[in-house]
Amino acid sequence: MKSKNNLLEQLKNLPYFSKDTVHQLGGQLGLKKTTIDTYISRFLKYKEIFKLRRELYISADFYNKNKADTSYSLYLANIIRKPAYVSSWTALQYYNLTTESIHGVTSITQKPTRTYDTKIGSFSYRSIQKELFTDFSSVEGKFNFFIASPAKALFDLLYFKTRQFRGIKPEDIKPLIEELRIDIDEMDKGEQDKFYEMIKKYLSHE
Repeated sequence: MKSKNNLLEQLKNLPYFSKDTVHQLGGQLGLKKTTIDTYISRFLKYKEIFKLRRELYISADFYNKNKADTSYSLYLANIIRKPAYVSSWTALQYYNLTTESIHGVTSITQKPTRTYDTKIGSFSYRSIQKELFTDFSSVEGKFNFFIASPAKALFDLLYFKTRQFRGIKPEDIKPLIEELRIDIDEMDKGEQDKFYEMIKKYLSHE
């Protein structure tokens, strides 16, 4: 029982961990592989750890201490599926460009589209072609994460909302934005120009 508690204490210090990490730490405590697997099952059963996806976890203790920090969820979104960057509604909310209540974290990836529903929320990943997997940067802090620029976040949102701008003309864009209740006038002028340039470039290639 002491070794089980020691193992859990070590996991509490980690922002996330894999099954391999648990085995490494358990091995250092002299635990057998089968014993460690039993402990993982118990930790999950008693909600001491939460599963993010197959063989990837976080401790309830670490989550409860950091859940008020938005950057922690965005950081986890980058970890669950790689490579990916936070975008669409989530990024627009991060930049205070929408008043809509956003549930879950939306990210863009080059991998197949997928959603992970976890105990700590929903993490959605939308697949985009390689040449559009651009215009994102790293936010540094306690938890680092990649996020789209305001212009690209809006582009990505409309790209999926309109099914890759199918049948959309340049003059349709402004009404679409208003319909979605996004305050583009609050966006930096340089970002607004960049957004319209992205739209123009994409539609000209259609």
